[in-house]
Amino acid sequence: MIWFDESRLDDEAALAAADLRLRTLAEAGSRVRREVDGCADAIAEAVARSIETRPRAVIAAGPDSRLLRAVLEPFCPVPFVAWPSPALPGWAGSLDLVVVLAPEGGDAGTALAVAEAVRRGCQLVVAAPPGSMVAEHATGRWTTLLPTSTGDQLATAVAMLSFLDQVHLGPSAEPEAVSEALDAVAIACSPHRDISINPAKMLAISLADATPLVWGGSVLAARAARRIAESIRRTSGRTALAGDAEHLLPVVEAARPRNVFADPVADGTGDRRPVLVVLDDGADDPVVRDQRRRLEDAARAQDVRVEHVASEAAGEVARYASLLLSGTYAAEYLRLGLVAD
Repeated sequence: MIWFDESRLDDEAALAAADLRLRTLAEAGSRVRREVDGCADAIAEAVARSIETRPRAVIAAGPDSRLLRAVLEPFCPVPFVAWPSPALPGWAGSLDLVVVLAPEGGDAGTALAVAEAVRRGCQLVVAAPPGSMVAEHATGRWTTLLPTSTGDQLATAVAMLSFLDQVHLGPSAEPEAVSEALDAVAIACSPHRDISINPAKMLAISLADATPLVWGGSVLAARAARRIAESIRRTSGRTALAGDAEHLLPVVEAARPRNVFADPVADGTGDRRPVLVVLDDGADDPVVRDQRRRLEDAARAQDVRVEHVASEAAGEVARYASLLLSGTYAAEYLRLGLVAD
């Protein structure tokens, strides 16, 4: 039987066993700095090449294009398309800018997409490790390679967003603000901070006997919710859902009444009630406020716990990064506390 031992979250031996995973999370801010600093010359070259002429459209190619879509769609002044398939739209050509995130650089589909962009004469900016499959297929007259090294999707995206900001195709992207937001989460959620003052450990305890329903109202918060739900599923092997309000409301409203006498360890039924995790990135849109109110009202009516994860970092990308890292820390502490009897 699997049960959650919260004492492990402050146990030095248990934390030492998880040191590599927790250290990787703590270094998120430094990876952003490393990627942006390492790409500085290439970004300047790409800006110099692109600043004079605005492309007809921007195409984000490859499976990692969804993050760029979440950031750029509300701001891009020209038509924007996220195209995760291993090809390009039939209309893409020399008037268009293709941007590609390839943190690992080994995806064959992404390599095919960049090769097609080169063949069609598109303006092409690729963030990938030098010498990787994607980088080799991107060689061309109108290509700029942003040389990456960490394999970190977020750090790679911030380098690309820095370029898009400087050519006025995206929102303000301040890499140092993102790094500082990640550093702040790493300090607050450090394994050396005990449960009473550690928000990630407290969230992990709340998730231990429940089915998480993760919701974010803005486009970026919703993406963070999906990524956090994925992390919870991966670390715990349990169900975790993320979705829009209309998708989560039926689950909240169908929650069974709480049984105050139930012992989730003793009965071993695995019947976990939902807990609503609200990601708050400060979005003040009336639709977002209404959806949040409906979810929280339904949760109160069904006696469903509500947990809040908030960020007041400077900038949309920094708030997204902060929320994502906070939730990922909680998922790791959930993994740490789950033990087999």
